[in-house]
Amino acid sequence: MPVGIIINCLSVFIGGMIGSVLGDRISDELNASLNMIFGLASMGMGISSIVLMQNMPAVIFALILGTASGIVIHLGDKIRSGAKLMQKAFGSAGENDELLLTAIVLFCASGTGIYGSIVSGMNGDHSILISKSILDLFTALIFACTLKKTVSVIALPQFAIMTALFLLARVIYPLTTPAMINDFKACGGFIMVATGFRILNLKMFPTPDMIPAMILVMPLSALWMMYILPLVS
Repeated sequence: MPVGIIINCLSVFIGGMIGSVLGDRISDELNASLNMIFGLASMGMGISSIVLMQNMPAVIFALILGTASGIVIHLGDKIRSGAKLMQKAFGSAGENDELLLTAIVLFCASGTGIYGSIVSGMNGDHSILISKSILDLFTALIFACTLKKTVSVIALPQFAIMTALFLLARVIYPLTTPAMINDFKACGGFIMVATGFRILNLKMFPTPDMIPAMILVMPLSALWMMYILPLVS
């Protein structure tokens, strides 16, 4: 049973509902300050994952190739269109599109969430997702101060993505090595750092278009270790 996924998605749903109610009661100064803290937290979590990287060329190539692929297939535009539909359902279409896009990537495509779902499905260890839920609860609350109940709806695609990974875990996990997992975490870390930059409005990295890198990084890591590394070492 995907206990960790259920808890994580509920944290986003509940945080979104609480934030939509308390939004008008939280001062702009507090909202802005907490946004900075969550942006910093996202970057900190990303950096803590990046330091695990074992095959830098494979991870960097995955980021480059994955981002290029995302741009070619207009992945960011498709996610943005979905975000607009979510906003339209709550009567706020056209408002804060980029903020909602950042929230979707943060909750649905973080390296921690994807890895946590795979581990949960493989050996029943839900601790990673439960730890993530604590941050997601308060992050969703702050996002919802601006985006209102739309944030709670993100729990639906989040649940679908994580459940699919949970079910595929028994196929994916046995094919991996510790080095591949660490490179996978590092790739997710780069995306989380980019997400932190977006939250802080410092640089609008194309984080939605970077998502395919999460699919490519482990195969590229394996190819690097099996074929390229022996030639250069």
